Amino acid sequence: MRILIVEDEAVAARGLEKLLREIYGKEITSLKMERSLVGSECFLEEHSVDLVFLDLNLDGREGFDLLRNIIAESFHTIIVSGMTEKAIQAFEFGVLDFVPKPINKERLTKALQKWKNLAANSRYTKFLSVKKEDKIEIIPIKEICYIQGQDNYTLIHRKNGETDTHRKTLDSLCKILPSHFFRIHKSYLVNLREGKFLKSKTGGKYTLELKNETELPVSRKVYSELKKRMG
Repeated sequence: MRILIVEDEAVAARGLEKLLREIYGKEITSLKMERSLVGSECFLEEHSVDLVFLDLNLDGREGFDLLRNIIAESFHTIIVSGMTEKAIQAFEFGVLDFVPKPINKERLTKALQKWKNLAANSRYTKFLSVKKEDKIEIIPIKEICYIQGQDNYTLIHRKNGETDTHRKTLDSLCKILPSHFFRIHKSYLVNLREGKFLKSKTGGKYTLELKNETELPVSRKVYSELKKRMG
């Protein structure tokens, strides 16, 4: 288990760390503590974690800003805060649980059990989230048809025809999406459940036709594997 604690009060952070180690012991493979939103964002850009424990008051800044900026990761978030009036808003961000301060070991154990139950079912994310003006919209991955790479960001093409801009690269998304999302080309990651026909074109070129009749290019080096996957 890889954990990040985002807490600006050192005593509170150490207390939470102590409880986590009492509960999970050697199952914790890494545990990092960050005091600021900037430091947390930088850490998450470079490292993979399973769980983020997030305080909502970080030196005057709102902890929710982290969830607004880090919008496509495979980790789950547990809010740890005395601001219980923010609980409903927290769940709107898709957090796993809200543990009020002062932290009770029994309550923390229940929150961790929620994560363990989810982790036992799947290690992959079940949604992506995108920024739209001043809010976050959660997109279930079952609604995604394909994802198109555009330099350092991507375009999410939904089954309903809508397109959303996402700030993560295709390489990043390949690591967190389930196996039926397949990289058919350097610029395209496809939900194979939306695939219809694999076609051969003149000049040794290949395309994949989707159920919505969109045709996407297929790289030669993945053609054989894709053909097997398509059955």
